Amino acid sequence: MNSIQHDDHEDAAESAQAVTPALGEDEPGESEPAGASDTDATANAGVDDAGKIAPTRRQISVSVRALMVGVLAICLVAAVGVMTWLYIGVQGRLDEHARQAADVKHAEQVALDYAVNAAIMDYKDLGPWKQNLVKGTTPELSDKLTKAADAMEQIILPLQWISTAKPLAAKVRSDDKGLFVVDAFVNVMTKTVQASDSLQSTATYSITLDSGKNWLITDVGGIASMVGDK
Repeated sequence: MNSIQHDDHEDAAESAQAVTPALGEDEPGESEPAGASDTDATANAGVDDAGKIAPTRRQISVSVRALMVGVLAICLVAAVGVMTWLYIGVQGRLDEHARQAADVKHAEQVALDYAVNAAIMDYKDLGPWKQNLVKGTTPELSDKLTKAADAMEQIILPLQWISTAKPLAAKVRSDDKGLFVVDAFVNVMTKTVQASDSLQSTATYSITLDSGKNWLITDVGGIASMVGDK
C-alpha cells in the first residue's frame, strides 16, 4: 500500500511541474515585449499629434495669406480713393479757372459791344442811339440813361453830330463776386459843323456788369464826358 501511494505522489508532482511552465507561457503571436508595445504607443501618439498639428499650421498659413491679401486690397482702395480725390480736386480747380476765364471774356465782349453802339450817333436820327444806350441795362440805369440822352440831345443837334466807332480793346478792371467792372476802349471818328474833317479820338467807357442778373449793365461812365470834350 505504501508503495502505491508513493508512486501516486510522484505522478502528481510531475503533473504539477508540467502544468506550471504551461501556465507561464504565452501563445505564439498573442504577446509582445513591453518595450515594443510602449514604442508603438509613442509612435502612434506622435502620428496623432502630427495629424493634429499639421492642419493647424496650414490654417495659420492661410490666415496670414488672407490677411496680406486684405491689406493689399485696402491699400489699393485707399490709393484709388486718394487718386480720385486728387483728380476731382484738380479737375474742380481747372473747371473753376475755365469758368472764370469764360466769364471775364464774356464781360469784356459785352462791354465792348455796348461801348461801340453807344458811340455811334447821327443827329439826323438819334432814335437808334437812344435805344443802344439803354440796351442790356437794368431798369434803374435805363431810366438814368434816358434822361442823360435827352440832355445830351441839346448839344448834339446844334453841332450836327455824326460819329462812327470801332472796337479797340476791353479789360476787366475788377471782379467782385460776379460784379465785373470793365474798361472798354473805342476808336471814334467824329464830324460836326465845327470840324468838317473827321476827328479821330479814343473814347473810354467804364461799364459795370452783374453776372448774377444775366449780365445786365448796372452802371456806365464816359458817355457824357465824350460829348463834352468835343
